[in-house]
Amino acid sequence: MTAVMDRPMTTDVVEFFENLEVPEGYKAELLRGEIVMMASPDLVHNDIVEAVLDQFPRREWRRLQVQAVAILQETSEPLPDLVLVERGVGPRSGQLMPSEVVTMLVEVVSKTSVERDYSIKRSIYAAGKIPAYLIIDPIMAHCVLLTEPTGAGGEADYEVQRVTKFGDSVPLETLGIKLDTSEFETYPAVKPHNRP
Repeated sequence: MTAVMDRPMTTDVVEFFENLEVPEGYKAELLRGEIVMMASPDLVHNDIVEAVLDQFPRREWRRLQVQAVAILQETSEPLPDLVLVERGVGPRSGQLMPSEVVTMLVEVVSKTSVERDYSIKRSIYAAGKIPAYLIIDPIMAHCVLLTEPTGAGGEADYEVQRVTKFGDSVPLETLGIKLDTSEFETYPAVKPHNRP
């Protein structure tokens, strides 16, 4: 279940969002002035996040789950499934990780997040100059790696897109890792979509 609260894009929306009491079992994020609340994810989703996290050595990477990201020049505080920051980089406390220190963001597509993950967040993360955005899609059994962000605001996008089927390795050259996707499962009985 996803709920969207529309509010005019003012500085008040950030204050409202940061003081929002989110019901237990839900998480909320701010995407271009809209507050989006999501129910707890599927076990398939959580197993994929865990499998990805395990492939990034802790001594080299801060592997942050449920970490809000402050996107420069955006009324957005997304809450990616995984935030990867080089060890020793970025703030040590606070609720927001600045986008300029993030190396890669990971989103695992849920049954209700296809449009957000492939379109809205793609543009937001590109606007924030996130070097790599990895979409892992258990509906379509593929990963989409987006690199080389360009543009600003709603026109921002990634210039390079690489699609890899589950079971094949995703080369993450900038991170020095080939991501093993052999453990990634798919959601049962979910209608396919036409993304990326």
